This record gives sequence, C-alpha cells and structure tokens, in this order.
Amino acid sequence: MSDDGHQNNGHEHVPSRQRRRFPGISSRAYEHPADRSALVALRKLSGFDTVFKALSGLLPERSLRLLFLSDSVRVSDQQFAYLNDMLRDACYILDLEKVPPMYVTQDPQPNAMCIGLDEPIIVVTTGLVDLLDEEEMRAVVGHEVGHALSGHSVYRTILLFLTSLALRVAWIPLGNLAIMAIVTALREWFRKSELSADRAGLLVGQDLRASMRGLMKLAGGHHLHEMNVDAFLKQAEEYEAGGDLRDSVLKILNVLPRTHPFTTIRAAELKKWSESRDYQRIMDGHYPRRAEDKDTSVSDSFRESAASYASNVKSSKDPLMKLVNDIAGGAGDLGGRVRRGFGGFASSSPRDGETPRNGEPPRDTPRDDEGG
Repeated sequence: MSDDGHQNNGHEHVPSRQRRRFPGISSRAYEHPADRSALVALRKLSGFDTVFKALSGLLPERSLRLLFLSDSVRVSDQQFAYLNDMLRDACYILDLEKVPPMYVTQDPQPNAMCIGLDEPIIVVTTGLVDLLDEEEMRAVVGHEVGHALSGHSVYRTILLFLTSLALRVAWIPLGNLAIMAIVTALREWFRKSELSADRAGLLVGQDLRASMRGLMKLAGGHHLHEMNVDAFLKQAEEYEAGGDLRDSVLKILNVLPRTHPFTTIRAAELKKWSESRDYQRIMDGHYPRRAEDKDTSVSDSFRESAASYASNVKSSKDPLMKLVNDIAGGAGDLGGRVRRGFGGFASSSPRDGETPRNGEPPRDTPRDDEGG
C-alpha cells in the first residue's frame, strides 16, 4: 500500500494501516439477498433472454473501450497513481485476480460505474474525484470492484444501452412496452445490487465512518462540516416511517426511474449490515468461498432471499409494508385501514363510536401533513 504521508493531486494521504484480506471470497458473502432475488426475477422475465442474447452479440464493447482510452485518463502508476494503488489494494483484499482497467473521465457530476460484457471497466468522474477524500474514495473503488466480482457489469452495460437506445431498438421482436418492462426490471435489480456493492466497499475500506461520509457527500456536497451522520441516518428512519399510504405509493413512483437507491437508505442499510453477525463473521475469516459456488443451490439462495424480504416487510415502519404484513397475518378491518391510510381520498376521521388506533380523540380537521 502506497500511503506515504505526502500530498498528491490535492488529496492528503493517511498513514498506511493493515487491512484484512479475504482470500477466495465469494460474492455471496456480501451480496444483499434482495440483489439475488431481483436478479432471479429479472432472468425469469418474459423476453429477457432474447434481449440479452441479441445485445450481447451486438453491443459495440470494443468501441466503448476505445472511447474511454481515447477521451479519458487511464489510471496507472503514472496517472492518478493514488487511485491505482487503491484499485490494486481493493483487488488484493477481495482476491480479484485480474485488475480491471480504470479511467477518470471529465464530468462534474459525481459518479462511478463498472461496465463491460467480456471484461469489466471501472470509470470514475472528475466530480467524484474532487468530492471525496482518500478513505472515502477507497470505499468507492471497493464498491466498483465488488460489482466486478459479482459479475454486475454485464447487466449494468445492457441497462445503459437499453436506457439510451430504448426508442431505437424496435427491431427486437418484443415491442417497446416489453423493452421498457425489462428496463424497469433492470433498474429494480441494479438498485439492489448497489446495496451489495456498498458492502464490498466497506470490506475493502474497512472504515464505516469513511463510507458514511462518502454517502453524505453524495447527498449534500462538500459541506461535510455542516452535516452529521446520526442526523443523516435519522432522515432514513423518518423517510421509511413517515406519512400514510399515499406517501408509500409516492415513494415507489419516485424511485422507479432511478438506478441507485436513495442515499440515506444506502447509509442506513450499510450501517445495519456493519453491526450484523454476518459482517463480523466475514471479518473473522468465516465466509463462503468461490470454490464452493458451483455447489450452491439456487433454490436455497432464493429461499434465503424470500426470508429476507419477509423479515424486512415484518420489521418495516412503512405504512404500505405494515398493511402488507397485516394482510399476510389475516388482520381484520383492512378496508377501514386502507380508507384511513389514504386520508386525502377518504375521510380519515373514525366512524361513530370507533376509537382511533393511536388512542387519540377524534379530530375534526386533518393535520398539515395529511392534506385536505
């Protein structure tokens, strides 16, 4: 590791420290169950195989590689050397044998991606390089190496091309609506895959505070001195629990066009995982190996994912998820609860003689956050 205590490209290097390495680690060790189940659902989607095979053969990957080679800066010992050190460290820690090429491209928007069909390429923008300090950037590089180890780059590349070319792929015998259904499913999967890659970034950086700082900066910019991790995580809790059923529907609609989960949610998910027994076991050297991947049961993975979803629904504070949980549990008077949930479309006041669930006396006027 090349942290030598001097300044380089405006980034102050921190003293070198020993980080744990995970020889032969399987991506199953850090993959979020929702990532795996969303990918299973995506592969079962009607028409996906047709699109996948067609685009795998026709996507101009060589052209993509030449574009970055000709119009971006390739990270090496001579260019962005500190990023090159981070990249090699990340591949060493996660035991990725072949170090993927990495490029810095001029773009003020902070972003990073891992793309490619045959071999992954990592691309980071100047906006991201300027925004993050060294330890925050180390978590991002680990995040992208995690994508590479999980094989996410193939589906990410297809999502990029389908998103940008959706109106020009009429030659695929599925129709535009089917293409958009696949794009929507790909986005749903990719949002879940980001949670997996965040975990990989933590395994590489092994500094939860740096991961949290990086996510806060993505949300609020350079003004780290004006932000607070606990308050930031509180936003995620408020977002999940706040509002009524209308807000739950709006949350779904807001996230549909996005490729990434909301930043506060990513921070909360990562902190929760860092405190879990699974994370501690990995840090202690107990984790699934790649050599065992071929013996892994797909049905077992799917059952694990389903159990995770059920647990998340059960523990969720979101009004819609609570309703789903009550339906599964056979709760009574669901119609009344739905009417009360959509306070703006049906009266939120209790019927005569009915006591509100929260024990409060009936109100004649709605609260400001309930609408009129």
